[in-house]
Amino acid sequence: MISSSPECVTSWYSHPAALELPARNSGVDAPGRSAPELLPREATYQTDVMDMVSPLILVNLKTYHEGMGQSAHRIAAAAERVGKESGIVIGVAPVFTEIRPMSQHYAIPVYAQHIDAITPGAHTGHILPEAIRAAGARGTLINHSERRLTLADIEACVQAAKRLQLESVVCTNNDPTSAAAAAFQPDYVAIEPPELIGSGISVSKADPGIIERSVNAVRAVNPDVRVLTGAGIQSGECVKIAVDLGTAGVLLASSVVKAEDPEAVLRDLVSLV
Repeated sequence: MISSSPECVTSWYSHPAALELPARNSGVDAPGRSAPELLPREATYQTDVMDMVSPLILVNLKTYHEGMGQSAHRIAAAAERVGKESGIVIGVAPVFTEIRPMSQHYAIPVYAQHIDAITPGAHTGHILPEAIRAAGARGTLINHSERRLTLADIEACVQAAKRLQLESVVCTNNDPTSAAAAAFQPDYVAIEPPELIGSGISVSKADPGIIERSVNAVRAVNPDVRVLTGAGIQSGECVKIAVDLGTAGVLLASSVVKAEDPEAVLRDLVSLV
């Protein structure tokens, strides 16, 4: 049996069964783990992300040193533990090479950081949505402020995600853009004022008005689209403010990824929800 502990993850890559790709929700056991281990019954947040009812805390690992290798798996393991104990959905968006092992070893939703609106073919260097889904991702970020797209490309990426039943999280920087994104019918719109990203200043406290306006703008276009808030989120108080203002959760990165004790930060984030 392959251990799911961060210290033993490296051995997974050399395991001959690592290249076997069971279809999503096919009931086929993952290499080295039985189905009950991979999808614990109590971890309802793993069974179908589209039916999530709790707030979503989505941790973007970006390309930080602290978000790769064993450090990334330490964060994923903490997310799994805290999620199970609290009942709050905690997902991670790792670098692309970590999507497969993370989706197999942890009962948490795993997201890609980006996809390209392409189909299989001659597209060297692009991120193929089919490959992301085959690797086990439950969804993808689209139009992050560090990976901006045109409106046409955003729409095409959302449609590609829908085609493959990948959850789409479209990042925006203001309420008009949030309304425009909502017209494409993604699963989430994540409002992140770029000037606050990584600043340590929470949008929930610095500019709660943009959260309220974005929630209202999105609901006016499509009430089925859920709103996340991001930029500077760092505590349970930030999460509570965001949820009280009508959002469905938060998107954050450095406050967890760069923390000395990521699990302690995650416990704080869920403490007031």
